[in-house]
Amino acid sequence: MSGKIVILGIFVADTAHRAERQPRMGETILGRSFALGPGGKGSNQSVAAARAGGTVHFITRLGRDAFADMARATWRDAGVIAEVSEDTESYTGSAHIFIDDATGENAIIVSPGAAGRISAADVEARAALIGGAAVFVTQLEQPMEAARRGLEIARAGGARTILNPAPAAAVPAEMLALCSYITPNESEAAGITGLPVTSVSEARKAAEWFQNHGVGAAVITLGEKGALYHDATQSVHVPACAAGPVVETTGAGDAFNGAFAAALSRGDDPVAAVRFGCAAAGISVTRPGAAQSMPDLAEIEALLARG
Repeated sequence: MSGKIVILGIFVADTAHRAERQPRMGETILGRSFALGPGGKGSNQSVAAARAGGTVHFITRLGRDAFADMARATWRDAGVIAEVSEDTESYTGSAHIFIDDATGENAIIVSPGAAGRISAADVEARAALIGGAAVFVTQLEQPMEAARRGLEIARAGGARTILNPAPAAAVPAEMLALCSYITPNESEAAGITGLPVTSVSEARKAAEWFQNHGVGAAVITLGEKGALYHDATQSVHVPACAAGPVVETTGAGDAFNGAFAAALSRGDDPVAAVRFGCAAAGISVTRPGAAQSMPDLAEIEALLARG
């Protein structure tokens, strides 16, 4: 294996609004702050994986506009190798993010723009890259057909495959069978399995559902409760790694997935990779923003060394 990570997904510009609550329909309220920055799950995960020490290629579509310039600058700074198709008939996507000023919790609307037009043909054009990966990662923000084709090519090449099923959607059984790992959060796991996921024991039942539907291993992220790793031979609850007060949770899941992929790509066993991902997520929530909150390798290792 080459050790490289290939990630398929979207970039969007995050427009983050902080307020004490969300407005009701027809209502206007005053916010506490506004920030514009890079986002999109695939892009965030690419930045997280690169900062965590991985060699990362990111496959996506962009328009030709100021948000595309932001994307390229973000990847250049993080060391991500961009594999971009330019789409002059569309725009680079954006996301509206509401952040609760008291808790840091968030609610998000994503308009993917050009990245919403990623096709199986885009993926097949980079089949050699995907087929030569050690780890392949995708999500469900781009069309599912493209994600599925990427998983097929990666598995045929011998890569370990990670599906982060966000936003939650019904995933066909044949697509689940292509996943070495699936990494939903609590609400995504509940939405896909139809089971409640509010505790570690409930997460274990959801993980068993994923295994019964062909997934190699389920990694269910549980916020402040950490993550559950479950495969055919072991079921391990990994506690969260607290690095400080929570400022914003927007990038936590992406920090976890990117760092998890980076650890797998260098040969860590999956439970150790989950711990590494939890540490990255624990640092990310102490900072505002998404891509800009991702920690580097030294920071993650320092937090893990603290025990």
